[in-house]
Amino acid sequence: MTDRDFHSKIGELIEEITELPQADRQRLRKIAEEAKTRHAKMCELLGGLQQSLDHLRLSVKYLVFDLEATRRENEYLRKLLEGPNQAEGS
Repeated sequence: MTDRDFHSKIGELIEEITELPQADRQRLRKIAEEAKTRHAKMCELLGGLQQSLDHLRLSVKYLVFDLEATRRENEYLRKLLEGPNQAEGS
């Protein structure tokens, strides 16, 4: 359910609540408003969570890149160190 659908359904619910007897109307309207507030808070929290996940993904990509670069550098340095030793041994 999208945000637009949710707000549409809540609006319809509130309109139907106005047709109920006064005793039930106030209680149900309060519940509908709480649902609306909770939905907004949940959307805000999910947005923050999405940003955190995006940041984590980017950090992992940087770490993988750094790890691969370090491995390449280590391989290159090993070849440099082994190069002269192999020439002397043969």
